[in-house]
Amino acid sequence: MVLVRETVTGDWQALRDIRLEALHDAPAAFGSTYEREALRDEAHWRDRISRGGTFLAYLPDLSASEPAGLIGGYREDPVTVELVSMYVRPRARGRGVGEALVATVIGWATERRATTVHLWVTETNAPARALYERCGFALTGEQQPLPSDPSLGEVAMSRTLP
Repeated sequence: MVLVRETVTGDWQALRDIRLEALHDAPAAFGSTYEREALRDEAHWRDRISRGGTFLAYLPDLSASEPAGLIGGYREDPVTVELVSMYVRPRARGRGVGEALVATVIGWATERRATTVHLWVTETNAPARALYERCGFALTGEQQPLPSDPSLGEVAMSRTLP
């Protein structure tokens, strides 16, 4: 069973730690870099949490203070939520954490009356693309360079909400 909950300001260290792990573990999967994010102070992480839309996932057999995964969502425009910062720790992969995180952002977007959830994924990240396809996302045809490494490309995917 996966528990996903929205972050609160007291989660800032757990959020920072898993975000930095994600950037270290999979630098080609994110638009930011470990070096940039490691310089951010407590106020930055608390501010990020206060804006809402950041979620942590937990598994019962891992430490209660150590999240198994991370995801974010934010309003891109009045009808679109952008799914960002998706990451599942290696020891938690294959246990439904990714699906639970994506479903949480879809539910969060639906509560805000969005009609679409949109995301960018590195072209070469086949496991992430397969996860998003299982969750109902489809390629949009949009492409762009990865902001943290323009030698890599990203493709956009979206899912229409009911």
